[in-house]
Amino acid sequence: MPDDLSALESRVDELIDRCEALARENRILRENNRSWTVERAGLVERNEAAKSKVEAMIERLKSLDGE
Repeated sequence: MPDDLSALESRVDELIDRCEALARENRILRENNRSWTVERAGLVERNEAAKSKVEAMIERLKSLDGE
C-alpha cells in the first residue's frame, strides 16, 4: 500500500510538472500569436498603401497617355 501511494504521489507530481510546462508553453505561444497578429496588421496596412500608390500611378499614366 505505501508503494502504491508513493507511486501515485510521483505520478501526480509528474502531471503537475507537465501541466506547468504546458501552461508556460501556452503563454509563449499566445504572446507569439499577438506579435504575429500585430506584424500582419502592419504588413496589410503597408500593402494597402502601396496598392493605392500603384493605382494612382496607373491613373496618372493613363491620363498622360490620353493627352
